[in-house]
Amino acid sequence: MWLAPAGPRAAAHDFLLGLASTLVDRPTLTHDAAGRPHIPGLAVSITYTHHRLAVAASYDGPIGVDLEEIRPRDFRPLADRWFTPRELDWTARQPDRLTAFLRLWTAKEAVGKALGTGLHGSGLRREMPLGGGAVDRAPGVAVTYPPCPGAVLAVAAPLHAGVELSHFPSPTLDPACMRG
Repeated sequence: MWLAPAGPRAAAHDFLLGLASTLVDRPTLTHDAAGRPHIPGLAVSITYTHHRLAVAASYDGPIGVDLEEIRPRDFRPLADRWFTPRELDWTARQPDRLTAFLRLWTAKEAVGKALGTGLHGSGLRREMPLGGGAVDRAPGVAVTYPPCPGAVLAVAAPLHAGVELSHFPSPTLDPACMRG
């Protein structure tokens, strides 16, 4: 990952503008009152950590990305508080429980970004599809997990009739994960 002197947020904005310039002419990046990025003609989303960043852009509708680095942490209190019984059971049955937790956590964040609500309005309690797929409580939105070594990257994007998740990324969905 390349970091501009202003930090990872500025780097993510530059990366997003670079991606957007391949999709629309002369993209202009603004932010709404909640701080969400906007580029006319595209749905966009950014996420970053200290060591990685990811951006996504779509012509087809709402999009959200979230990223968490895989590092040791005690995730159980968060999972116990915010995950549904079904999500807790699934996480407990996975061989790598940390990665399973991060998949559901980043999915919740990505869906909240795609819906424009963040985690407000019980976004953390919104049940996610186990392993990816259509989100029941967010009609028309699906979650997928593009490869991102050393991290978990979730992308929430429009699910169109006749389109399977295996077709993501598509020409209008361009997630990217950079590491440095």
